[in-house]
Amino acid sequence: MARLRIGVAGGGYFGRFHALKVAASKRAVLSGVYDLNPDRAETVAHEAGAIGMGFEQLLEVSDAIVVAAPAEAHFQLAGAALQAGRHVLVEKPIAATLAEADGLAALAVEQGLVLQVGHLLRYSAEHGAISARMRRPLYLDCVRIAPFKPRGTDVSVILDLMIHDLDLVLSLVDSPIASVDAVGAPVASAHEDIANARVRFENGCVATITASRISLKTERKMRLFSQEGYMSVDFGARKLMMIGRERGFPIPGTNGGRMEEITWKEHDALEAEHTAFAASILDGAAIVVDAQAGRRALAAALAVTESMSQSRKIAEQHGLIVNN
Repeated sequence: MARLRIGVAGGGYFGRFHALKVAASKRAVLSGVYDLNPDRAETVAHEAGAIGMGFEQLLEVSDAIVVAAPAEAHFQLAGAALQAGRHVLVEKPIAATLAEADGLAALAVEQGLVLQVGHLLRYSAEHGAISARMRRPLYLDCVRIAPFKPRGTDVSVILDLMIHDLDLVLSLVDSPIASVDAVGAPVASAHEDIANARVRFENGCVATITASRISLKTERKMRLFSQEGYMSVDFGARKLMMIGRERGFPIPGTNGGRMEEITWKEHDALEAEHTAFAASILDGAAIVVDAQAGRRALAAALAVTESMSQSRKIAEQHGLIVNN
C-alpha cells in the first residue's frame, strides 16, 4: 500500500515534533517542511530527512498537510490546503475566530476531506482513564501551572495552556455552556499569564479551571465528583484515585463505598494523534477530534477571554491592574 505524503507547515517548536513523527510513521512519508523562515524550515526538514520548500510546492507534493504555524495563520494555511484537495491536521486552536473555524469546517465537508484538530489530550492514556470512570460529572476543578517560558507568549495563557483543560472538560461534559466568569492578569508578558475561569453548563455541571505560566513548579491536577463518586487525578504522578460504588476495594463503614487507585503508563500521544489522522484518511475511521470539537473548544476559550477582558477593565478601574 502506498504511504501518505504528509507535509508540515510550520517549523517551530511543535512543527519539529510533527515532522519527526511523520518521518517515523509506517503509513506516511514526510514530503517536506514549510516555514516563513526558510532557514528554519531547512533545519527541521534536514533533521527529519526531508527538504524545506515554499507552501505552494508543499501542496503539490503532499496528500495531507499538518498546520503547526501560529494560530493566526491556521485559517489561511488550512484553508488553502483544503481548497487544494489536501487533508488537514491543524494544531489547536482550530483557528483564531469562530467564523474562521466555521469556514474551515464547511470547506472540509464540501471537499469531502479529513479535518482533524490537534487537541493532544484526547489521545492520551489519562483521558481514557478519566472518561471510563466519570461519565456524568457535576463538578470539575482543573489546575495547570508551569514556570515561565517565552514560547507561547504571543497569546494569553488561555490559548496557550488553559485550552487543553477546556477541551478535556468539554469532552467529559455533554452540555452547552450557559455562562462563564473569568479573571486573569498579565505579569511577565503583554497578555494574561495567570487566569481562572468558572464555567457553568446548561445541565447544571460547573467547572473551575486555573492556568498559570509564571509558577515556580509544574503541576497538573484535576478533581471531579458526581453521583458516581469522587475522583482525584495527579497528571504529573500519573495517578488516579476514585471513591465510588463500582470499582476497587470495599471501604469499611461506608455502606458499600469502594476505592480504586490506578496508575497509567503514558503512551506517545502525538504518535497516536498521527496514527488516528492516517486511519481517518486511509481507512475511513471516525475523526477523533473533528472540526466541531475544535470549534467548541475555541468558543469556550473565546468566552473565557471575553469574560476575562470585562473583569480586567473593572480591575483597572479600581487599580488592581495597572497598565505600563
